[in-house]
Amino acid sequence: MEVLHPRCAGLDVHRDSVVACARLVRPGGVERHVETFGTTTSELERLARWLDGHAITHVAMEATGVYWKPVWAVLAETFEPVLANAAHVKNVPGRKTDVSDAMWLADLLAHGLIRSSFVPPLAIQALRDLTRTRKQLTREKASHVQRIDKLLQAANLKLGSVLSDIMGESGRAILDALAGGESDPERLAGLVRARLRASRADLVEALRGRLAAHQRLLLGLHLGQVDAIDAAIARIDAELGDRLEPFRDAVARLTSIPGVGALSAAVIVAEIGLDMGRFPTPAHLISWAGLCPRHDESAGKRRSTRLRPGDPWLKTLLVQVAWCATRAKDTYLRALFGRLRARRGPRKAIVAVAASILTAIYWMLRRGVAYQDLGADHFERRDRARLAARLTRKLRELGFDVTLAEPAPA
Repeated sequence: MEVLHPRCAGLDVHRDSVVACARLVRPGGVERHVETFGTTTSELERLARWLDGHAITHVAMEATGVYWKPVWAVLAETFEPVLANAAHVKNVPGRKTDVSDAMWLADLLAHGLIRSSFVPPLAIQALRDLTRTRKQLTREKASHVQRIDKLLQAANLKLGSVLSDIMGESGRAILDALAGGESDPERLAGLVRARLRASRADLVEALRGRLAAHQRLLLGLHLGQVDAIDAAIARIDAELGDRLEPFRDAVARLTSIPGVGALSAAVIVAEIGLDMGRFPTPAHLISWAGLCPRHDESAGKRRSTRLRPGDPWLKTLLVQVAWCATRAKDTYLRALFGRLRARRGPRKAIVAVAASILTAIYWMLRRGVAYQDLGADHFERRDRARLAARLTRKLRELGFDVTLAEPAPA
């Protein structure tokens, strides 16, 4: 097998150690050097000097949690590191050691058998960290709101039955009063400033509960956690606003897609970046995001059409965006969803809409163009043209001379 990289190395990365194997092609054969390093900054710098001493040009490592990131940051300045998916470079059955893993990676890299994983630039990585942390904080806030509602239900306070959002302006005023010791339902009802579907009597009755002392304490703690999370999200939003400045044009273009807001556009840019040259076709990007069926076929039969694994942050966001897009009237995406839902069901239809949105994003970022909706009547126009072409072909096969002409306007 042809050797593409005669001087390369494989790294088996762990939390506290890195086992390195330098593979050097000599006239008399292959020479290997193995050494173990720590993961402190000084040790990683020593690793870089060791690799440079062997004139290494390419380095491969597995994507093991977050342990590869500091190693990548140090080596990317001098070498051409390759990040491998652990599922793609499994070693052959047999004895498994850290040294054998490093040697196996070096052998695969030397023959060009490692498919590099997508590692975005540092600016995009920073956006990723911010948007993903924001998502995690949003989930934590939702968990605290659920615990507050559970606490109210245990105290027989039916606030969620009369208010659509218990954390809105009126709901928050009532919760603060409850945590402060107020128990009179009339006074609590007087804190409502919005118009409600429920009557005043129903509101007072819903607020007639029994909140114990320890429940008031827990309610105050949960409200304090919600306030702290809101403050953290506000700081992240401010930082995102500054770091998104170089990507403003791309974010503005993405928001022209139905269902894509400013925050969704920022997350999309943070997950896939702006350079679409990393993905040869839109299908490669869709596969990387996990919005296409996995390959599971045996004896000519398709056994499963479940989605393949992909970027969970991007996949979840695009499905949410797709649901929003299907509610926009007179759009191609709504027509696509309706067309597929009748034949394949809503779940597969919404995944197809998400894949269509990602395809549009791919070409928008690659060509630097704005979104152009195909229109709600796209499929009708396409089917009409196909039917006309098929019937014309059949008539010509029968020997008729056919000329198509658009009907005169009425």
